[in-house]
Amino acid sequence: MSEKITLDVNGKTHVIDTDPEMPLLYALRNDIGLNNPHFGCGLAQCGACTVHLDGQPVRSCITPVSMAAGAKVVTLAGIGTPEKPHPLQAAYVEEEVPQCGYCINGWIMTAAAFLRDNKKPSEAQIKDALSGLKCRCGTHVSILRAVKRAAVMMG
Repeated sequence: MSEKITLDVNGKTHVIDTDPEMPLLYALRNDIGLNNPHFGCGLAQCGACTVHLDGQPVRSCITPVSMAAGAKVVTLAGIGTPEKPHPLQAAYVEEEVPQCGYCINGWIMTAAAFLRDNKKPSEAQIKDALSGLKCRCGTHVSILRAVKRAAVMMG
């Protein structure tokens, strides 16, 4: 059964007519037209679909769109711009992290929420916070360097 759902995504209001149980990821990509987040596994195991829902990282592939009604959804496009990137986005460029780029959404969105609450994290804390994410290119060492750099920039 379809219903109208109002979403606040990156500060803009969108009204979609959809099944309230549909994954938020599909609404973001198909109804709103965003390129990020990405569909990775569909099982909340890889993190490519991560967005912030009222400031908390969630896997949008398993989050019903109805849970986002009345909440603030922020995607990778909403945390920074090319002119004024988020410190993590800048650190990723400086550390030359991207290879295929498919997983970046999950790593940055998860790390952004973590660094917001942990101003001077240890390497072990960073590794723990990012432990559920996957990068098939194997850029984990570069990712760790970028998150450390961003922590210094944000601290």
